[in-house]
Amino acid sequence: MIILGLTGSIGMGKSTTAAMFAEMGVPVNDADAVVHALYQGEAVAPIEAAFPGTAKAGSVDRTELSRQLAADPSLFKTLEAIVHPLVREKERAFLDHHRAAGAPLVLLDIPLLYETNGQSRVDAVAVVTCDPEIQRERVLKRPGMTAEKFALILSRQVPDQEKRAKADYIIDTGHGLDSARDQVAAIVQRLTSQKRP
Repeated sequence: MIILGLTGSIGMGKSTTAAMFAEMGVPVNDADAVVHALYQGEAVAPIEAAFPGTAKAGSVDRTELSRQLAADPSLFKTLEAIVHPLVREKERAFLDHHRAAGAPLVLLDIPLLYETNGQSRVDAVAVVTCDPEIQRERVLKRPGMTAEKFALILSRQVPDQEKRAKADYIIDTGHGLDSARDQVAAIVQRLTSQKRP
């Protein structure tokens, strides 16, 4: 089974691209979705213990958590120490399941792949990219997003240029959905027609 890691900076179209892999029958483990589920389950108690006032109605209040992190960015390390091991546990269960089912290719959608040394856990990496102007336009359209928030997020991510330099595959989402879909299909074809990338 080939494990392909998918990553890309905020606003590059990673979630849309991951959905294209899923449409082509590739099992996808979405780290963001896993975190979302953890914030309503196993992660609630340890996060509340480290960030008092963040547990509301049995789930993590992301707005309150973001407020505390913005007030003291050094707390990101504390949060990561809680969340990352739980995410890895879910990822291992996903891989075990699909390996046993005989899947030829699976996708790990990992937003902070290079930032967390995730490339060591995959056979190849695909980076989703687009022009910075398109990226900025997409991100600033998001509800509650500000230029300052965008700058803070970017400051915590490996620069796009560096990600592209390290990637095995690059998917440019700046030319429309059909173009991106064709690029995804080519990668799936290449990886499922051979044993190793």
